[in-house]
Amino acid sequence: MPVFSSSLLRSTIVTRLRAAGCVFAEDEARLIISTARTPAELAGMVDRRVTGLPLEHVLGWAEFCGLRVRVDPGVFVPRRRTEFLARQAAALAGPGAVVVDLCCGSGAVGAALLSSLDGIELHASDIEPPAVRCARRNITAANARVYEGDLYDPLPDTLRGRVDVLIANAPYVPTDEIRFLPPEARDHEPLVTLDGGADGLDIQRRVAAEAVRWLAPGGHLLIETSERQVPRTAAACTAGGLTVRVAGCDDLDATVVIGTRPAPARTGAGRAPRTAC
Repeated sequence: MPVFSSSLLRSTIVTRLRAAGCVFAEDEARLIISTARTPAELAGMVDRRVTGLPLEHVLGWAEFCGLRVRVDPGVFVPRRRTEFLARQAAALAGPGAVVVDLCCGSGAVGAALLSSLDGIELHASDIEPPAVRCARRNITAANARVYEGDLYDPLPDTLRGRVDVLIANAPYVPTDEIRFLPPEARDHEPLVTLDGGADGLDIQRRVAAEAVRWLAPGGHLLIETSERQVPRTAAACTAGGLTVRVAGCDDLDATVVIGTRPAPARTGAGRAPRTAC
């Protein structure tokens, strides 16, 4: 792989990226230069980034939980905050667990779990064909499968009542707030991966309503949500027959609602302390 070491070249790229509004222009220039294999490819990557294509789509990968995860154009880019969801899932799963990842996108969470846990049985699904193709490139273990379809629909019936950890990074942006998202997301990621309906929780409610049918006794559902949406996400899990607690990470601005089966009758949601992570 060629090395483009000219300080003038680097400075020119940084200037172009900064003029296009890239806040971390120096870091982006370094990543683009280190990824490009030829001068022509380098020029094309810079041009695509300047026009607003997400950096991860330009590079073809995103860093997630220490892994380099492939991210194809048109596929939802895994967020740093979702690393907290992956770590919470790993802590609950343990070796040999049966894990299901709904709305898996690029497969970043599943790939992270496969790299950190021994012998888990992983099943992932997504409704978007490009995401499924991408996830199948990132999730290659013999004990892992990626399905195309809506939430639980494509999963094998043999998983019912067997799932130890069920993960859902479903879209949770309210429809009216989509227009406030950064252009990289609003213009280049599929709307179905962002739009959670009027209050942002349409998909979460569907996940929570069906979870108890798939979870093993003592199994856990983990849903990434926002701090302000916690009460309604927790209420959806409680309505689905799960006992709820909430975990958060201030460093990543991440919030995860965790529902457990079986659930004693209770109406509130206990809150775990937000942690440094």
